[in-house]
Amino acid sequence: MTTISNQKDTVEPPVSAPRAPAPHAFTVGPRWPRWFGRALPTGSGFESQRYLMKWLFISTLIGIVAGLGAIAFMLAIGWVTQASLGSVVGYLPPSPAGEGNTGLQAIARPWLLPIVTALGGLLSGIIVFSLAPEAEGHGTDAAIDAIHHKGGRIRARIPPIKLVASAITIGTGGSGGREGPTAQISAGFGSLLAQWLGLSVQERRIAVAVGMGAGIGAIFRAPLGGALMAAEILYIHDLEVEALIPALIASIVGYSIYAGTYGYQPIFGDQGSIGFTHPVQLFYYAFLGVLCGVGGLLYERSFYGITEVFHRLGWPRWVKPAVAGFLVGLLGLVVPGALHTGYGWVQISMGKQLLELPLWLVLLLPLAKILATSLSIGSGGSGGIFGPGMVIGGMLGASFWRLGHDVLPQMPADPAPVVIIGMMALFGGIAHAPLAVMLMVAEMTGNLSLLAPAMVAVAISTALVGDRTIYHSQLATRADSPAHRTRFSFPLLSSLLVRDAMAPLDSTVGANESAVVLEPDQTLDVALDKLAEAGSSQAIVMEGDRVVGQLQVRDVMRTYKANLERSVRRAQALSAESTMFQARLDTSSPLAGRSLQQANLPRDTLVVSITRDGETLFPRANTQLQSGDVVLIMADRRSEPALRQFLESRHASTD
Repeated sequence: MTTISNQKDTVEPPVSAPRAPAPHAFTVGPRWPRWFGRALPTGSGFESQRYLMKWLFISTLIGIVAGLGAIAFMLAIGWVTQASLGSVVGYLPPSPAGEGNTGLQAIARPWLLPIVTALGGLLSGIIVFSLAPEAEGHGTDAAIDAIHHKGGRIRARIPPIKLVASAITIGTGGSGGREGPTAQISAGFGSLLAQWLGLSVQERRIAVAVGMGAGIGAIFRAPLGGALMAAEILYIHDLEVEALIPALIASIVGYSIYAGTYGYQPIFGDQGSIGFTHPVQLFYYAFLGVLCGVGGLLYERSFYGITEVFHRLGWPRWVKPAVAGFLVGLLGLVVPGALHTGYGWVQISMGKQLLELPLWLVLLLPLAKILATSLSIGSGGSGGIFGPGMVIGGMLGASFWRLGHDVLPQMPADPAPVVIIGMMALFGGIAHAPLAVMLMVAEMTGNLSLLAPAMVAVAISTALVGDRTIYHSQLATRADSPAHRTRFSFPLLSSLLVRDAMAPLDSTVGANESAVVLEPDQTLDVALDKLAEAGSSQAIVMEGDRVVGQLQVRDVMRTYKANLERSVRRAQALSAESTMFQARLDTSSPLAGRSLQQANLPRDTLVVSITRDGETLFPRANTQLQSGDVVLIMADRRSEPALRQFLESRHASTD
């Protein structure tokens, strides 16, 4: 039996303000959001029951709006397309298999096409710049900017204006995607719902991200990819992990509602019969990754270059989309695939019909789509750039297959695999959302067997684009986002609770409807964010309907400083021969159920973290150990064997 001698505990409790006296009997703030909060289980962390149940309710509502918004947008685009291109120009763009697959047709009245696209741009410009100028361009970037820099606030009028303006832009032949407007509809609702429920700033940001993912997942019938997009699209080198589970819920709900109307089949039909058939094809997909990386850079530079040109023009802002629309119409006379969403042309390129298209048209189409999208959206028109990015990548893949299918050995017999991986590689790289785009395209084609070679192409494309991105509102990491400024500036705050710093309620502090309300088990970084958002230096701490104390900024900083100093002292007490190791508590460990304060660990021992059910905890003296915990410890190298045995042994003793 291993015995560890009793010593004073080395993990000291947080320095706290005196505990509050008997609770007061008055209430603060709107009643129904607090009733909602009281109905939830206790607990913290984004994997806790409380978090999941709260977001089950919120995400379901966002998903419903995402599904209904996607349906409304599709109906609007269909109606405008039929009324303008169909009835006036005598031309309907081809559609993908999951939406009817109308096939190719000639333009009956080509002289009217530039006029229709110009009028569409003019009408869209008038609507946007007279009612909500911030609705110009692609909606996804605006939503990302709102999350990072506007506390998740999106004006309520923007989503409906975006829907109408984008339907006009795309329906009259402008080159744009459907995902941006759809994402902004549900993201705007997420922002509004968060304000109704009285959620924190960080929760409002998550609601907006969830709305983005739900809208994209619904309109593309790709719920898993859409959910991952919500977490991945905000950063170049990071993920918003807290948004992932809520986004999964919302995306599934939105997809179910949308697909209930338009069908559950993948947009590009079931391509499940194709796959990765020979190792040599990896070299071809690697080369395709290079093409898509270069194509992504060209897309980004062309789009923002043309956007800058239009911004410098001294014309009225509402005129610019009309001029761009006229140019897109002229381009569409030569390359019809540059018009509208372009999804039907990707569908055609997946089959043998690709061989029937003129070679010059196949090679020119990716460049024409880049130019048309840059003109349609960069001029101030309204639409997404996600969809066109996938079309550009798919047509690059089609061009590569067309040039190499009779020349290169073991080139896939059909163009579909190369087209699909091209879609993944180009936009996954330039959008810095490789995982989301790979899963999304796999869902859109009903094929998961291409993910292995797709990883090669996407990785190479992502490496080539570097830190350049099609979404200029993306930030490098969470540490660069104002949304996480408190957490990363004062990292220890995320391990301290409001109850560690709160003080007895001062009788001079008034409780009113506008007071900031905190809960004892909220972390101090969340508390500081709420205070900063409200422009207040103090808050009321409530447990249920009872006021149990107050918290001021000075209390937070005093607690932070004291705990930081104690952490430094504990670190300084470590031996120069210290080592770091992990130990898992056995199911029968006598330490299970004990707090660190009661564990009687040696003085030269520092518990760095505890991993429990996949979540990392930063321990305090009153943190209770549980069986199965993985404890990360720094200790003197000489005492490691005995300490490890003490922690892991079934028969360890604390006597």
